[in-house]
Amino acid sequence: MPYRDVVSKQVLIWACTAVGARMPVAMAPLALVFLVRERPGGYALGAVVATAYVIGEILGAPVLGMRLRPEHARAQLAVGLATGAAAFAALGGLPDAHPGLLAGFAFVAGAAPAAATGGLRTLLTTLVPERSAAQALSVESVLTAAVWAASPAAVAGLALGVAPGVPLLLAAALMASSVAGLWLLPAAWGVGERADAPLARVLAGAWPVYVTGAASLTLLGLSELVLPALLEQRGIGVGWSGPLLAGMAVGGGLGGFLHGLRAWPGRLRTHSVLLMTGTAVCTTLAALIPHTAGIALALVVGGMLQSAAMLTRNLALRAALPARAHAAGYSVMYAAAGAGYAATGSLAGALLRVVAPSTAVLAGVGVTLALSALGWWGEVRRAGRSARGAGGAVALAGARPGAEGPAIGGRGDTERCL
Repeated sequence: MPYRDVVSKQVLIWACTAVGARMPVAMAPLALVFLVRERPGGYALGAVVATAYVIGEILGAPVLGMRLRPEHARAQLAVGLATGAAAFAALGGLPDAHPGLLAGFAFVAGAAPAAATGGLRTLLTTLVPERSAAQALSVESVLTAAVWAASPAAVAGLALGVAPGVPLLLAAALMASSVAGLWLLPAAWGVGERADAPLARVLAGAWPVYVTGAASLTLLGLSELVLPALLEQRGIGVGWSGPLLAGMAVGGGLGGFLHGLRAWPGRLRTHSVLLMTGTAVCTTLAALIPHTAGIALALVVGGMLQSAAMLTRNLALRAALPARAHAAGYSVMYAAAGAGYAATGSLAGALLRVVAPSTAVLAGVGVTLALSALGWWGEVRRAGRSARGAGGAVALAGARPGAEGPAIGGRGDTERCL
């Protein structure tokens, strides 16, 4: 069974900890809008506070991720998550505070725990055998899809049925529970690995993976942000937005699960291009199909392909970086994906002022395909340089008796099929 090695007590504890850390992230933007929507200029204020949160995530992930040390991982993650929990509690407990103060709390809530995604992902892959890393990341993808599918309903139900601050107080409690969960997991990973180059230079070398990772999330952002306007253009009730996006999230979970059922032949960069192209086709069909059922099918299939594409990016990043840089690399990827999502939202918002929603979607698809092509080109160039470097090392070893051969069996291209 492909997932046999992933089924363990430690992975179950990790899953509970990850839900506690990630559910608040999924809840935050919508919860912040509901928090202030009844104040003067509520929706505009909500957008500003939510933007402060997203900016905190985008800035905090690379900065804190690069400072994350394998030997002190648990303590560093716990401090970040505890600070985030406190910021969420302040937001939920002070809904009438000055807008500037709310924005400050939101920034801290986004920034402080931003390295947790990369750290927890790295920790997960240390809990399973090396051969099961792809399945472990698939399990993470399914868990993330479930969290994102459940979060909007939880936020709306609590904010409207109980009080506007309750979703943020729940987020604080969940994030605090993740701090407790960390103490049931290993305290460190990869201790003792030698650093051959500065971390920043190592991370910069993987830039093509970050570009395609950002591209894979732009289509998700495009679908979420433009869908209500698109439904209105088609004469379909805007209330269908929620079920359609939930269907896309379920499709994402299914795609992650199916991807982990087998080892796929070919290179990861090829997988990524094919999956991104398929996602772009599905998004285009969703923009052009006039019927609800057709849009729903396109979004579900698109969600499946997008989830698998993001998995290939995580696997490619894992292969491209040494173990000591995995957490930082995942954090940079997280920031790049967030930046791609935010840029898509800005582009869509600007285009919706001058063109029809379907045209805005098609423009976004074009940008996504261009980013995918750029990332693929960068990965091909990087693989070529690695192969030439390995060939030079072999020649040098042959010329000098006793010289070392290429490391790890001449592993020039790290994306041989997994």
